[in-house]
Amino acid sequence: MSDLKREIENRRTFAIISHPDAGKTTITEKFLLYGGAIQEAGMVKGKKNSRHAVSDWMEIEKQRGISVTSSVLQFRYNGKCINILDTPGHQDFSEDTYRTLMAADSAVMVIDASKGVEAQTRKLFKVCAMRGVPIFTFINKMDREARDPYELLEEIENELGIGTYAVNWPIGSGKRFRGVYDRMDDQVIQFDGADFKHEVKATRLSIDDPVLEGTLPKEQYDTLCDDIELLSGAGDDFDLAAVHAGKLSPVFFGSALTNFGVEPFLEKFLQMSTPPSARTADIGVIDPFDPHFSAFVFKIQANMNKAHRDRVAFMRICSGKFERGQEVLHVQGGKKMALAAPQQMMAQDRSIVDEAYAGDIIGIFDPGVFSIGDTVCDPKKKCVFSGIPTFAPELFAGVRQKDTLKRKQFVKGCEQIAQEGAIQIFREPGTGMEAVIVGVVGVLQFEVLEYRLKNEYNVEIIRENLPYEHVRWVENDEEDFDIKSLQLTSDTKIVEDLKGNSLLLFTSPWNITYATDHNKNLRLAEFSENA
Repeated sequence: MSDLKREIENRRTFAIISHPDAGKTTITEKFLLYGGAIQEAGMVKGKKNSRHAVSDWMEIEKQRGISVTSSVLQFRYNGKCINILDTPGHQDFSEDTYRTLMAADSAVMVIDASKGVEAQTRKLFKVCAMRGVPIFTFINKMDREARDPYELLEEIENELGIGTYAVNWPIGSGKRFRGVYDRMDDQVIQFDGADFKHEVKATRLSIDDPVLEGTLPKEQYDTLCDDIELLSGAGDDFDLAAVHAGKLSPVFFGSALTNFGVEPFLEKFLQMSTPPSARTADIGVIDPFDPHFSAFVFKIQANMNKAHRDRVAFMRICSGKFERGQEVLHVQGGKKMALAAPQQMMAQDRSIVDEAYAGDIIGIFDPGVFSIGDTVCDPKKKCVFSGIPTFAPELFAGVRQKDTLKRKQFVKGCEQIAQEGAIQIFREPGTGMEAVIVGVVGVLQFEVLEYRLKNEYNVEIIRENLPYEHVRWVENDEEDFDIKSLQLTSDTKIVEDLKGNSLLLFTSPWNITYATDHNKNLRLAEFSENA
């Protein structure tokens, strides 16, 4: 086997998705502990004794205790090189999560054992289903009182429309949580206390071992025996092909906080998940083992290092091998460039890498030339990966700077944060950036914009909420179409985005219908792939 093939086959790139507070960030940290990437939970380089999750690096995340931007983390475990994409759980940042899922080969869905499938879980699952992403389910917080496991599986199947297969089965919950039964190995893994660093005293016993009966209370032992019989009789067989097709989700039970079942889950996940998958481009399907390098930009983040005011473009490598300093073609820019200082990430900590392979995520210093969805590739084999859609925001506000002398910082801050995809910016045709209209998916994004402009660009803003609720991209070719001659209601606004695309802002669905009824040739779209 060639070195290229071996390296790529050892890659696993997955996103972690969940409703807020299901324990996604905690389970991410436990993975890093097992990989030796960090030494203690909540570890981050900081002053005094302040502790925050290592994947939550932005200041506002530490203050609020939520993830508002996707983090990229890489570590090694059992010979595998693992790239974790830790996504925001909060619904106001679902667009960032969507873009991140475009870079993942599979997803780990974390579900709270007492709450089951929640609103944001449904939304994120739909995105995965749309792309056929294989989903692995970890039912978390078994150290607390949990719902009936059969009920949880049934809810996942009914709510999400996906089959489930319980790879392990919980023995009790809350204070009576004793461990799990591993159906594939036909063993009971019992746990006895944890030190928040690694699983301790995990005892594996065969289900037939007479010792087992003496280690569990009689009621739990009898229930376990009944559950095993019921699962083997009524459950479907495990079908790995259905998992890879996104039709069946392997389900694991455990507790990330107390480290019950996290490492067995990680080991099984690595066995069941696939190496980097092929990607579709304009010239056909790009095989990850193709020796020609190709990648696409799925995320841009400004000011990861506040002292340097830098901007990093995150790229998912789709094929071949990347070597530091190699010449690549930036397809959308039409220019060749040398990527001189590629970085791999551990939240805000970075290290320069000399080589990376298909499946890896690398960060490239961006002087302002990259946009989300851009393709970079070997000049010898030019390709363009399909764009990442920009979705329609639902909330709008007029924004301007308080201090007119800080116009330059205001413009730069708004443009950079918009280029990251954190917000969308619109302006009236023929006007500058003195006052802009900001569109967001959720109100928390306004707060993040305000916070970041003040703390990263030293600009305070005045925000005025606007009545618009819908935006549509105008798809007509501008050469034979005069947008100013459209018949529209008085409260419909014509705007353009940062790339000059024309859009219409509407206050109600009725206004959209009015526009299409009174302008027969008008073509409107709910999202744009070139925005």
